[in-house]
Amino acid sequence: MAARVPSVWKRFASTIIPRAAPPKAHHHAPIPDSAFPSGYVVTGLHCGVKKTDAPDLAVILSTSPRPASAAACFTRNAFKAAPVVVSEQVLNANGGRARAVVVNSGCANAVTGKQGMEDAWAMVRATDALLESSPKEKNETLLMSTGVIGVNLPISKVLAGIQSLSKEGRTLGSTFEAWERAAKAFMTTDTFPKLRARTFTVNGRQNRMAGMDKGAGMIHPDMGPPRPSGQLHATLLGCILTDAAVSPRSLQSALTYAVDRSFNSISVDGDMSTNDTIVVLANGAATDGSEAHEIDEQHDPKAYETFRDALTTFAAELAQLVVRDGEGATKFVTVSVEGAATYEDAHRIASQISTSALVKTALYGEDANWGRILAAAGAVPLSKSLDPTRVNVSFIPTDGSPALPLLVNGEPESVDEVRAKEILSVEDLAIRVELGLGSQSAKYWTCDFSYEYVKINGDYRS
Repeated sequence: MAARVPSVWKRFASTIIPRAAPPKAHHHAPIPDSAFPSGYVVTGLHCGVKKTDAPDLAVILSTSPRPASAAACFTRNAFKAAPVVVSEQVLNANGGRARAVVVNSGCANAVTGKQGMEDAWAMVRATDALLESSPKEKNETLLMSTGVIGVNLPISKVLAGIQSLSKEGRTLGSTFEAWERAAKAFMTTDTFPKLRARTFTVNGRQNRMAGMDKGAGMIHPDMGPPRPSGQLHATLLGCILTDAAVSPRSLQSALTYAVDRSFNSISVDGDMSTNDTIVVLANGAATDGSEAHEIDEQHDPKAYETFRDALTTFAAELAQLVVRDGEGATKFVTVSVEGAATYEDAHRIASQISTSALVKTALYGEDANWGRILAAAGAVPLSKSLDPTRVNVSFIPTDGSPALPLLVNGEPESVDEVRAKEILSVEDLAIRVELGLGSQSAKYWTCDFSYEYVKINGDYRS
């Protein structure tokens, strides 16, 4: 069926000159099977949620005999989707332990009332049944959903897809191909699967970490850890798996720290989803998996910091892939705010600049309109008031050539417009804002707004 074209788009289409996105070199290359963490089997398949035959169901199981430590950060949106509420309940009930993750794309199962909750629990129970020796009285599966809001899942198709994995011919695996299938099942408007793996060392022991995420639109996450039981609360979804042994409390602490500096520091369009979720499992398969070998912040702070920092840099890499695949994006922009009184102040200003429609459209038009950057920065209430005479703004090329000053100590520079155009014409660039108020800094990663973004989101449900 041909896509429906809104009348407003027809009216203005003749005035638009589309600009081709620059070539992108961030698509993943095949990853050696040996690079993936041990003790996990995964897959992705088509169960019928999507109208096309693309993968729309991912299942991830930890094969370690004991439940993995589990941590998650969930959206703070008031309209929290059923899978968010259910996953939070599972984590609270199990004391931060889980053994499986199930993900569907094509339907967010958000704002779906009582039926949505029943469908979410049905997905958990069906995936629990795939686990060997799973206690019948305990749920050990976390779940995520992404897609259109306000539509019920075709739950019979989803359950049939999960149950097919226990039958001959539909198996889970630990190869690159199996991981890639799972990553593809996360996708909605994404143009490529986002999959990465790396090794890291803690206390002389080598551990492995792999992750996959999705997101291209409705991206401006604000996620936090699960609340205590009884206080429940196009989407960003992510799953990171490691064979390191980490205590549940330290895994949650490390993830919260990492998310603030990665997934909570990206923006495509400034819209927070009802389903944003990042999950981490640590099954201890690189050790004997016993609690005695678990990395713990209180017992071994140095080992904890090493793990936390490895998780943070890995999460930042995954988060940046989401921005690079932003709907209609032609630019990947790093916004650095330095010299703030607090990290929170720096983060708020970086967020304000990154979500400004005026800044983002100027970036698409390759227009050095730095006044929009200042206006965005000055609109943010801070713990310490800005002194305009101490503020500097620069464009930073990514080829190592000198920065282009735009504002120095509150005084405008005579900008070389030709040089500014050169910097803004490439895919990767950076904006640096120096406040002169302190020593704290923060980064945000964002993209531009193009005509294509409007077209995609004006026609999303067709």
